[in-house]
Amino acid sequence: MQNNFEKTRVLITVMTYPHPSVSYRELVCTAGITDNYNWVRLYPIDYRYMPPEKKFKKYQYINIELEPSGHGNDGRKESRKPRLDTLEILGEPLSTKNKWRERNRIIENVPHYTLNKLREQYNIDKTSLGIVRPTCVRDIIIERSNKDWKPEWREMFRQTRLFGEDPKPLFKIPYKFSYVFECNDSVKPHKASITDWELGMLYINELKRIGIEKVTAESVKDKYLNELCSESRDVRFFMGTFFPYNTWLVLGVYWPPKEGQGFLF
Repeated sequence: MQNNFEKTRVLITVMTYPHPSVSYRELVCTAGITDNYNWVRLYPIDYRYMPPEKKFKKYQYINIELEPSGHGNDGRKESRKPRLDTLEILGEPLSTKNKWRERNRIIENVPHYTLNKLREQYNIDKTSLGIVRPTCVRDIIIERSNKDWKPEWREMFRQTRLFGEDPKPLFKIPYKFSYVFECNDSVKPHKASITDWELGMLYINELKRIGIEKVTAESVKDKYLNELCSESRDVRFFMGTFFPYNTWLVLGVYWPPKEGQGFLF
């Protein structure tokens, strides 16, 4: 019921590449941090179908009414159902000036974990979002995936609607990218898929520029490994689970300059 929803201010920090959905046309895993430094997952969000005045950006605050607890069969403790008609965008995205000071003021107050600790916490209370600060990012593995969506999703894209907007074309990224990294309690390196919207858009833009899929994939790897995770960056991973399993994905990368690097943006 409407009166079960709570107005909440959220700093959006996570938006994953869109994925087809029979129930919701498509889904973008969207998550952020509340004023109490708690994580919330906004589900469902069909971002590309939202009106322009509702399209928030990463590191932008929004006000929105959220269901107080998980809904449906999603028992993860951070999951909230949003009332999208109540969404208000609050100002511009937080700046990266002065060594990302505005963003760091928030992120540094959110608990950081190792991936092993997040897995343990999931088993305790269904924690499914968190920040990991890797001690070493070893590599990005590129694996070929299907060049097209599953047949039922391709059919969904072809359907027209009597009411509402027809499905929009959605490019299928033909590769899977995974970080290989270690934390300070790792027995062996972890491998986690990257689902960041920005990685998908980087691939699309680089493919337009380069025109060769394999070379494009290597260009994306170079950006996400050698730039975002360079020695000059205090890299963190925003991580979340792949429902309904205790399988963790890299939903986004936080990569401010390390103290003493003298970067100004």
